[in-house]
Parts: sequence; C-alpha cells; structure tokens
Amino acid sequence: MPLLPDAPASALLVAVDYIPQGVAVFDNGLRLVVSNKRYDRLLQLPDDLRRPGTALFDIALFMAERGDLGPGDAARLAIERIKVLTAAPTTITQRSALEGQILEFHSSRLPDGGLVVSFSDVSARVRAERALEQINQTLERRVEERTQALTQVNAQLEAARAKADAANHDKTRFLAAASHDLLQPLNAARLYTSTLIERAKSTTFAELANSIEASLTAVEDIMSALLDISRIDSGTLKPAPAPMQAQDFLKKIEVEFAPMARERSITLRTANTSGTILADRQLLSRIVQNLVSNAIKYTPVGGKVLIGIRRRGNRLRLDVIDTGIGFNRDQHKLLFAEFSRLERGARMAQGLGLGLSIVQRLVTALDLTLELDSKEGRGSRFSLYLPSVRHTRAATDEAPVPTETDFGTLNLRILCVDNERPILEAMEGLLTHWGCDVRTALSLKQIDRERLLEGWYPDLVLMDYHLDQTSGLDAIEWLRHNVGGHLPAALVTADRSQAVRILAEERGIAVVAKPVKPAALRATISGLANQSGRSPLRQ
Repeated sequence: MPLLPDAPASALLVAVDYIPQGVAVFDNGLRLVVSNKRYDRLLQLPDDLRRPGTALFDIALFMAERGDLGPGDAARLAIERIKVLTAAPTTITQRSALEGQILEFHSSRLPDGGLVVSFSDVSARVRAERALEQINQTLERRVEERTQALTQVNAQLEAARAKADAANHDKTRFLAAASHDLLQPLNAARLYTSTLIERAKSTTFAELANSIEASLTAVEDIMSALLDISRIDSGTLKPAPAPMQAQDFLKKIEVEFAPMARERSITLRTANTSGTILADRQLLSRIVQNLVSNAIKYTPVGGKVLIGIRRRGNRLRLDVIDTGIGFNRDQHKLLFAEFSRLERGARMAQGLGLGLSIVQRLVTALDLTLELDSKEGRGSRFSLYLPSVRHTRAATDEAPVPTETDFGTLNLRILCVDNERPILEAMEGLLTHWGCDVRTALSLKQIDRERLLEGWYPDLVLMDYHLDQTSGLDAIEWLRHNVGGHLPAALVTADRSQAVRILAEERGIAVVAKPVKPAALRATISGLANQSGRSPLRQ
C-alpha cells in the first residue's frame, strides 16, 4: 500500500526537492520510501542506494565502508548508526561529511514505526559556535589574567598600605616617646627659667632671663605643632564632642592670651555671649589658640583683637577679628600651606608657618567650616562655624575659670612626685619662691621608705604621669588611700592624649601639661587649694 495517494505523492516529491534540508522517509521495515535531491547530493549516494525500497542498513553500511562513520568494522558501525537514529522518538546528532562539512541529523519515528530523517549543513553555525567558544575562552583567560594581575596589585597595595600604617604607627609611637623625653628637660628648663625671671626682676639679668624664656617657648611651640600634625595625619586623633558654655570657653581664651596681648600693647577683649557649643574642648581650644595667637602676633602695636560668638541659624559662629596686617584673596591658599609665611608677616614675628596648617587639619578632622575675610593693611576675620545645642546642660569645670593670678606669697604644703630629679629641683625652686612648703619624691617607694608624710599632711599633690613603676593616676589613688580620700591632686604630664585627660577627669584630678607654664600652674594650685578649704595666699 503506498504511503500517500499518487497525485499528492507526486506533488509532495516536487515540493520536498525545494526544501533546503536533506529529507528521507523510511517505512516500518526501515526501507527507503522517498528522498529529495538535497539528501542525495549531500550524502553522495550511488544510484542503486537512492531507489525506493533500499534498506537503511545498506545505506549505512556503504557510508561506513566509505569512512563516513569513522574507523572500525563497517557492519558494526552501520548497526550502531541505525540504533542511534531509531533509539528514541526524536534524536539529533552531528557528524562530518566527506568534504569536511558538519551535518546535523534529525530523526523522528512515525506512528506506524517508519522513520523520517532530515539533515542540513551546519558547518557555518558550528564554526561560529566554535569561534564564539574560543573567544569566550580567550576572554575568560584574559579576565582571569587581569583578575590575577588585579589581585596581585591589590595585594601589593594592601601590603604597601599596611607598611604605611605600620610606619605611621611607629612614627606616632616614636614621636610620643620622643616628645615625652624631650619635654621632660624642656619642662625643667621652663621651671628654672620661671624662677630666674621672678628673681631677676629689676636687675640687669631680667632681659636675659626673658630671652631664654622666649627661646624655650619657641621650642615648645615647634614640638607642639609637630605632635599635633603627627596625631592628625596618623588618625589617632579621636574627637570627643561635649556641650560647653560658650562664655566660659571665651573667658579662658582671654585669660590665656591677655599677657601676650598686653606685652604687645594689643587690646584683647571678648564679646559677651550666651549659648552652648557642642565640640571637643581640647581640639577646639587648639584651633582658637592658633587663630588668636596669629591675630596678636600680626597686629601692630596699639591694635585690637576681638573674639566673639554669635548665632547664625542653627549654628554658632566664632569670630577672631583683628586690625592687623591682613592679606589679599590671592594669598588664601598660601596661608594654609605648611612652612609657608607671608613676607610681611615673617618680618613681624618668628614662626615656622605651621599654625594655620594645623588649624585646617583640625577643622577637617572635626567636620567644621572655617571662613576667612581680610583686607590687606586693614585686618582679618577668621570665622569658625560650630554646632550648637539647645536645652542641654553644658558640662562645667569644677575649678573656676582661671584669672591672671596675683603672684603673691602662697602658704601651702605641696608634695611633688616625678621620676626626673632636675624637674623636681626646678619645681621645688619655683614653688618655694612662691612661699610653699615643698617635699619631693622620685617614687612612691621613696615616700614610704623615707616616711615623707609622717607629721606632714600635704594640701595638694603634683604628680607626674609616667613614673617608673606605676602611672601617676594610680599613684594618686594610693596616696588618697593612705593619706586622705579628699587629697586634691593635679597630674603633670607631657602626654597630651584625650584618653589620659578623660581618665583624670573621671577621678577628679586636674591636668597640667608639660612644659609647665607658671601662670597655668599657679591657677591650678589656687583651684586645688580652694577645694581643700585652704586659702592659697598668706594672710
């Protein structure tokens, strides 16, 4: 029985010849029913194998003998090929043709058990796929190579960063240690010089003593600047903002710089203000100290410097205004460059040109805004914008704001402890000159061994922080435990870290920075004496 009626079959054969794929139909006995011209041309079969009724096995055997199916026994290869084509209802396979083309075969089983096989030349597609695969492999290899290179670079950068961090850490640690070692003899020198200045008043040595003091102050300023820059650049600076009364802050600045202004015949005043500032007290003080110091230094004799705070929206603006030499707009960037000084300013005052560089670093570290306005020959205004807080109780110092102390005779018993003998000798000389009854010790062991406190109760203690066997804070606690829990004490230290100050404040201990300034020391002693109920001045 024919597969299709004669007329439709004839029409189908004509149509199938125009299909771009090779097509062959086999009956349920796997004998050829019909094939198109594309099938015959691509497979290059002899005429006797293109006739209807030809067994599929004969066609496969011919192709195997010709080498189309690869090396091996031809009959076995033919059988395996037929199994592949008939194993499933639908199969897709590829193999190479005689002329190197890649043929893709699609086989489908018919409902009556027959088989339809179609195939096409997919050489172009396969080449494109292989090219794309090669490109992908090349791309993956290049990505892998770049990733490895990037990983290596990142590792090198990380190593360099770690090395830089370690170097910064070492530098900071070295500067901290070096500063302590350098500030110790400088502290002793400042104390000796202070005693010399007081004793040399109205003598021919007064000018010499003041010159020595000025030189020591210059050394201290340089060291303080270098330490500030090191702390900022190394990232060890950790701001600790807290509320504080604006008026109290300005008053302390005014007291601190009044002697400097008076020496240069500069009128220094602060404007009355109200409000509460939210800032790190120590770091903000450092900024304002640099600004006020510059304002006084670069204002001609008889000039004026005004410090004030006014509200601007939800912020407070701290102004430092002077009638000094000023500068033009083109010089703004030059002002903040390290070791850079304007020519006219360099003629007026000594310095390294680090003050405003430190100011800029601190302003950035505290996330504040600094504004400046100046006219050459007429003066300058530096304005610092600060966060303000409302309805918040600002922290206040237990001791009153220090005033310029009257250098009269004190009547106090003071215990001084420091592991440097020259510092003790210098401190004893200064305090004795002020009329104090002073006892000194290098350590707690010496106090205990020599029984320095038997029959002698100190009004207050001045304690070094870096002792040989313990910290000054722990030494003060030991003294309070053995002498009296209410013993007023001040920590005298070259360590300017915020951590030490916080620990001291938690224990109710004042802090005096080395090198010790006589005025600051005197104000601290007066405040501590008031705590103990003793009048610091002899009646």
